[in-house]
Amino acid sequence: MTRTEQEGHTSPPGDWRREYWRKNLRLMVILLSVWFIVSFGCGILFVDQLNKITIVGFPLGFWFAQQGAIYTFLVLILIYALRMDRLDDEYGVSERDGDGERL
Repeated sequence: MTRTEQEGHTSPPGDWRREYWRKNLRLMVILLSVWFIVSFGCGILFVDQLNKITIVGFPLGFWFAQQGAIYTFLVLILIYALRMDRLDDEYGVSERDGDGERL
């Protein structure tokens, strides 16, 4: 049973899809904004300020431009997958069988 069914919401048919999509888009915008700030901001705009800081002999701005944005992107993919799994469970559209096991 989904959360909207448990709470007794009586919304028009198909309205849950709009809410589901709205939450999905909001999550994507937030995560892509973080990635943009890290990759463009730290790797290009603030590179001179960040290069004044060195970690293990490498300037921080160089690290963000070469590897930091990639690591951030991988972490954001993981966050997106976990959050969407929770969102799918919330709206009853997850890919699980009757026992709760993944298909």
